[in-house]
Amino acid sequence: MSKTPTFDYETLVQESLRNVIKEALTMAAKDGLPGKHHFYISFKTDYPGVDIPDYLLEEYPEDITIVLQYEFWDLEVHNDTFSVTLCFNDVHERLNVPFGAVVSFVDPSVKFGLQFAPAEVDEDAELVQLDRKKRSSKEPIASVESDGSNVVTLDAFRRK
Repeated sequence: MSKTPTFDYETLVQESLRNVIKEALTMAAKDGLPGKHHFYISFKTDYPGVDIPDYLLEEYPEDITIVLQYEFWDLEVHNDTFSVTLCFNDVHERLNVPFGAVVSFVDPSVKFGLQFAPAEVDEDAELVQLDRKKRSSKEPIASVESDGSNVVTLDAFRRK
């Protein structure tokens, strides 16, 4: 007996919220940041596909928050990732971040934020050697939490 298919609303909503980040970054890549807009983006540094310099990974082995405001270069937005060049200790470094690694996105200029629980990673994912050690996996969508302001909360609807 087969199981009756159902809509996975949680995944649909989370994909839509990740698209908010993607669209905001796409607009910033195309036209720059208007007015006082700026972004704080926190992501898991150990998430498969994250590509950051080794010294940053050593300093931030679990997560890091980057700021896109005045000094960022070559912001590129792809279907599943974004790439940006930032300056760390007077050295320009290229970062590549899968959207699945993002745990929070905040634009303080308009008091807007999205917070995602860390995405689950498929432990059986095939390892792939790229420029640096990167792993491919089925990119799961993270859950969303809130602090009560303009942040969306979905934890009450999560399956436990």
